[in-house]
Amino acid sequence: MQFFSRFSAAILAILLAPMAMSTAALAQAPRNWSLGMGTPFSPVKESIINLHNLVLVIITVITLFVALLLVWVMVRFNEKKNPNPSQVAHHTGLEVAWTVIPVLILVVIAIPSFRLVYFADRTPDPELTVKATGHQWYWEYTYPDKGDLNFTSYGLSDEDVAKQGKLRMLAVDNELVVPVGKNIRVLTNSGDVIHSWFIPSLGVQRYAIPGRTIETWFRADKAGTFYGECNQICGTNHSRMPIVIRAVPEEEFNAWLVTAKTKFSDASPAVPGAAPATAGIAPKLLTVAEIQR
Repeated sequence: MQFFSRFSAAILAILLAPMAMSTAALAQAPRNWSLGMGTPFSPVKESIINLHNLVLVIITVITLFVALLLVWVMVRFNEKKNPNPSQVAHHTGLEVAWTVIPVLILVVIAIPSFRLVYFADRTPDPELTVKATGHQWYWEYTYPDKGDLNFTSYGLSDEDVAKQGKLRMLAVDNELVVPVGKNIRVLTNSGDVIHSWFIPSLGVQRYAIPGRTIETWFRADKAGTFYGECNQICGTNHSRMPIVIRAVPEEEFNAWLVTAKTKFSDASPAVPGAAPATAGIAPKLLTVAEIQR
C-alpha cells in the first residue's frame, strides 16, 4: 500500500510540474514545497530553463513510447497468444531506425546545450567586474574597476538572524551590490580550498579554485535580492557560507559606492579562518590528539 501511495505521488508530481513552472511565485530565495525550477531573473537562467523544458519533453515522449511498446509486446507476443514465435533475427529497417533516431535526438539536445555553455561562459562587453574570493568560511569581494573596493561577506549567526528578521543560513553582513541591467563579469578564486559561487535565480555557478582565476558573468534584469550558497563541500562550516546579491538601480549603486568606500576603507584585512563577532561562526581548529580522542 505504501508503494502505491508513493507511486501515485510521483505520477502527480510529474503531471503538475509544467503547471508549477509556469505559475511559480516571483521568488529569489527557496520556498517550501516548491516544484519545478525557480523564476528566472537573468538571461542565462532563462536559457537554462528553456533547455530544461526541451529535454523534459523529449525524455517524457521517449519514456511513454518505451512504456507503451513494452505493454504492447507483453500483450501481443505472450506465450498464449503467440505460441510459435517468429525466427527473424535481423530487420534492416528497424536497425537503421533505432540507430538514426537516437542520433538525431542527441543532435537536437546538443545544439542548444553547446550554445548555452558558450553563452554562460563569459560576456564580451562587461560593464562591471567583481572578483569573488572564497575563504573558509566566507566570501571576499573586490571591485577592480571601482578603486579596488574590497570587503568580506560573512553569514549571519542564528542570533543575528532572529534579531534582524532575515533568512537563516542565507543572510550575510555585507551584500554584494550590483546595478540592474548591467553585464557583470565575475572572477572567482580561492584562498584555501575549492569553493563554489552559486546563485540559482541568476543561473550562475562557478568553482573557486586556489591559484586559478575562473570567469563567468550574470545580468540581473530586475531589482531585488538574490540568494545563493557555496555548493562545494569545503569543510566544517560549508553550510554557513551564503551569497547575497542585491541588484539596485544605477543611481542607487553609485550612491552605495560612495558609502562603501568610506565604510570599508578602515576595515582590517581579512584573516583566513577567522570570523567577526557578528558572524558567530568562527571555526574551532582541533589538534591531532583531539581528533583521535
